[in-house]
Amino acid sequence: MGEPVSEMCDHLIKAVNVMMDAESSQIYRLEALKFCEEFKEKCPFCVPCGLQLADKAQTAVVRHFGLQILEHVIKFRWNNMPQQEKVQLKNCAMGLLSSGTYPILEEESHIKDVLARIIVEMIKREWPQHWPDMLKEMEALTSIGEAQTELVMMILLRLAEDVITFQTLPAQRRRDIQQTLTQNMESIFSFLLTILQLHVDEYRKLAKAHCRVGVAALSTLAGYIDWVALAHLTNDNCRLLEMLCLLLSETELQLEAAECLLIAISRKGKLDDRKPLMVLFDDVAMHYILSAAQPVVERHYIFLKRLCQVLCSLGSQLCFLVGSGVEVDVPANLSKYTEAFLAFTTHPSQFLRSSTQITWGTLFRHEILSKDPVIIQMMIKYFRATMTNLVKTGFPSRNDSPSCEYSRHDFDSDEDFNSFFNSFRAQQGEAVRNACRVVPLEGFQIAAEWLQYQISTPIDIGTTGCRVGVGFITREGLCSILSPSAVQWDAMTFFTESVVGQLFKNVEVEKLPVDQGIELLQAVLNYNTQDPLILSCVLTNLSSLFPFVTHRPHFLPQVLYKLFASITFEVVEESKAPRTRAVKNVRRHACSSIIKMSRDYPWFILPCFDILYNQVKKLFSNEALLTQMEKCALIEALVLISNQFKDYTKQKAFLEELMATVAARWTSDEMRVLLEPALFLAFVGADQLMAEGTDHTTGINRSRLSFCVYTILGVVKRARWPADLEEAKAGGFVAGYTPSGAPIYRNPCTPQVLALLPNLLALIRTHNNLFLPENMCRLSETFSRAYEVIEVERKVVLGLTQPVLDIYDSPVYKTHLERMQGFFCTLYDNCYHILGNAGLSLHQDFYTIEGLAEQIVGSALISLDNVPDHRLRPMLHILLSYWPIREYYDSLLCPLLGPLFAYMLQVRAHTSLLDDEDEACEENQVTQEMLEEQLVRLVTREVLDLLSKSRLWDKGRKWDVGTSTPGSVTELSLPLQDIYMTLLTISFTSLSWKDTSNCHRTASMVCWTLLRQVVGGNLLPEAVTWFYASVLKGLQMHGQHEVCNSALTQLALIIYDNLRPRYMELRSVMTQIPSINLEALDQYDQRLLEPSSAQKVGEKKRKDQFKKLIAGTVGKDLGQQFKKEVHIRNLPSLFKKPKLEKRDIVEPSETGSLAALFSPTQDDI
Repeated sequence: MGEPVSEMCDHLIKAVNVMMDAESSQIYRLEALKFCEEFKEKCPFCVPCGLQLADKAQTAVVRHFGLQILEHVIKFRWNNMPQQEKVQLKNCAMGLLSSGTYPILEEESHIKDVLARIIVEMIKREWPQHWPDMLKEMEALTSIGEAQTELVMMILLRLAEDVITFQTLPAQRRRDIQQTLTQNMESIFSFLLTILQLHVDEYRKLAKAHCRVGVAALSTLAGYIDWVALAHLTNDNCRLLEMLCLLLSETELQLEAAECLLIAISRKGKLDDRKPLMVLFDDVAMHYILSAAQPVVERHYIFLKRLCQVLCSLGSQLCFLVGSGVEVDVPANLSKYTEAFLAFTTHPSQFLRSSTQITWGTLFRHEILSKDPVIIQMMIKYFRATMTNLVKTGFPSRNDSPSCEYSRHDFDSDEDFNSFFNSFRAQQGEAVRNACRVVPLEGFQIAAEWLQYQISTPIDIGTTGCRVGVGFITREGLCSILSPSAVQWDAMTFFTESVVGQLFKNVEVEKLPVDQGIELLQAVLNYNTQDPLILSCVLTNLSSLFPFVTHRPHFLPQVLYKLFASITFEVVEESKAPRTRAVKNVRRHACSSIIKMSRDYPWFILPCFDILYNQVKKLFSNEALLTQMEKCALIEALVLISNQFKDYTKQKAFLEELMATVAARWTSDEMRVLLEPALFLAFVGADQLMAEGTDHTTGINRSRLSFCVYTILGVVKRARWPADLEEAKAGGFVAGYTPSGAPIYRNPCTPQVLALLPNLLALIRTHNNLFLPENMCRLSETFSRAYEVIEVERKVVLGLTQPVLDIYDSPVYKTHLERMQGFFCTLYDNCYHILGNAGLSLHQDFYTIEGLAEQIVGSALISLDNVPDHRLRPMLHILLSYWPIREYYDSLLCPLLGPLFAYMLQVRAHTSLLDDEDEACEENQVTQEMLEEQLVRLVTREVLDLLSKSRLWDKGRKWDVGTSTPGSVTELSLPLQDIYMTLLTISFTSLSWKDTSNCHRTASMVCWTLLRQVVGGNLLPEAVTWFYASVLKGLQMHGQHEVCNSALTQLALIIYDNLRPRYMELRSVMTQIPSINLEALDQYDQRLLEPSSAQKVGEKKRKDQFKKLIAGTVGKDLGQQFKKEVHIRNLPSLFKKPKLEKRDIVEPSETGSLAALFSPTQDDI
């Protein structure tokens, strides 16, 4: 045998060298790989070849392949090997451990890793039953040398990972090994700590090899600390924690020690078991933790992150234990801990700063700790630190801050950093708000100082300032988004907003610093700037401080004038150039501020209503002064304040006056263009050829049309009756009462809105008809893509990140096409928002319109076959958000859902066919296909959200779709049976759509809820088998995902258990499952069909049996489909509990009968 082994080894060495040689051709490399794989699968003398190749005399690559051969034999041939060969292989492997490696600093790490894998694979198959002395043998190996000790550590670590972390064993083997490890854990921990102590002592004598063993020992400890009993971590007066703290000062070991410490402190469990962890607040432990965070090098920066996490976890444990049922006092060293923690909060690294925020928030809202003087003092320091941390600096591409160097380690790009910083800022805001619940006045004082400082400081545009100009008119000296003043103002504004919001919630009215607040407000009102970024911050501060105005009403006109001046803000006056994004934001900000004040303080602004109204009229007199959205915002503000009239007649008259221009235009002969697609396209200019740089003469038509729709939406969304019933009755808002006594309200905007509704429905109908082929042809070449998804929405659908660092100082130039796309998209969305809000606002006046359902079907649901998916989403979302009250379900909702759900079923059926097509596409075609597929997925989610929210089936009635008697039809909640069957079909079909989120929700919430309503009827056998097969298809598609698998298995079990007794056809479906055990299926059916005669089985066991029956349907992901399975046999269980004999409890036994327990004589008991 020796000669063929040597010959084969020569061939294998050549093949390995060919595979690993960079100069080898692909053909030779593939041939060599094929030869090696066939050898491992078929050759009878793999073990001798593997051992020969693993000899130290070979190169590292050849040795690694030889060890791989041995691993392959153990994983795939072990079960068929004779016992003698197993023992021989085990002895050879142990020999490799003891003498088959180079010294620890010379041996390759991949050789060590595969050696550890070989031993662990044998342990998983034979220990403890057939290899009881394994742990003793491992301990003996450590006495040979450092290399063997490191290998033993790697073996113990990999064993814990496979058994506990990854659980790559059958349940019984895993249970046997885990229980044996647990039984021996005390000795294992003692062994690990002894090894660690021994080699750390040797390492301190400058022995590098012992450092490597120390690292391995710490890594192994990390693999056990996470799951062993907490008592092992705190044994011997917390010896382990003490050692880990001491090792924080050892440069080569501190990172691994910190990771172990972090895992230990992060442990959950009983509070009593966690109490000893508070030893880390003692002087010695705290000294070592604090002294570790000193020098800064790259490796040390990673260590600092771990150390920061250690302090965070320590704070979390403190918050859990203090004030709980366990007697844990506030540590005496709390101030030292918080100072250390604050040091991380003020570290130049933005990542380290952010890591502390959640813990600060937890401390600040803790019921006991938040009242401790140390924490209260720390809140003030935290406010000061936040003033620096909120300033957005540290972009990895820049060098204007010490944070930049750290950011280059933590972030790949400025976009990544910006996204992180937004989250970081939100965390700081939460912590500031929590602190302000305790010290609101101190927080306000700091905010006031900061605001005053910013107002008095000249604007610094830095080196990134911008220049805005048109022709010869220029404005220099404006801030960019990263200018020093811009980031300072932005940070201060965020801080002030967070603080002032809590001030009014947590301070009694008489203790409010009104005078100081008004002083700040005056400073803000008097501050003038033409820089749009700074002005936007000024407006935010104005809104934040506005609650103070309620205590000094005479300042209200000044506030309003400041806001109105900002609504018409321009950097360059009378310029026809497009506004920059920053200027647009200022104007929108001012409009939003007026709406917010009108919404939150309408009673306060009411006395100034005439001032406000006259100012709005003045602005509206110049049609080009405001955008349509800005005009709508001002109209909304007026309507919100008019709700305070609390007089139906007065408010109705006001709304009539407000909408007079819009109503006249909307109902004029000019708007006949809304009835015909061709006329409409000509009216908005979509059928005209346009060259860039020329004015679009029909732009004014689009503008006026948008204004009409915006105005209707603003009025219908904001007009309301008084919330108080008595006020509503006094004001004439109550039209009557329902039979149950509930008031019926009337909205003052009802007459105006209902008069405008016909043309609105006509516009929706025309909009849908625009997608008909004959109307698509009418689009000019310029606007041929006018109906496509706009770029912003496209990126949202595809999950692409938006450019977060917008160039705020550049004008927003839009092409004619982009303007037309935005017009169609906004107009379409707003039409549906009007329909949705009309129901909420007008109630019965809207729902009882004669023929409303038919009108909506004839407009919103017309030509759905041609309407693209991105246009369907707004319609579905409106139906989902603005659901009619239940009494109008049958008259309004059902006629809408019938054609809608039927269409959705048709769309998904078509899409599922497209899913199977595989064509070579260009990149943009692939992107378009991804977009279309994702849109279909999102639309169907909206449909199923609609279905779930409607609870159409939950009417307290039973459904009997299988019968055709008139009586059963009249009992249905939905008037049409085909609607219900469409719901069922969509729900069960959706289980196999390529959407795991949808599958899980539908399987767990919808499918059985719908199906159980009809199981009592005469369902056709074909329908039953289709329902059940749909669930199994879902398992085939999504079964590899645990969450989906659980929901689908439960659904399949319920359907089978409920329908199998009546439908034999379900058995035929089960028999088609690959690799099903028919005998087990017969036993399951017998228990199901004859429950009285069969032996009772527990619910969990029954579910497990069913899960095994349908296991063949569960699909695998692509990475698992061609993977060779590893089979590990179970060994005789070590821990099987003996079954207790069944006997009559009243039967006499050795200790006497049950009756004796109750006898008067107790002496014998």
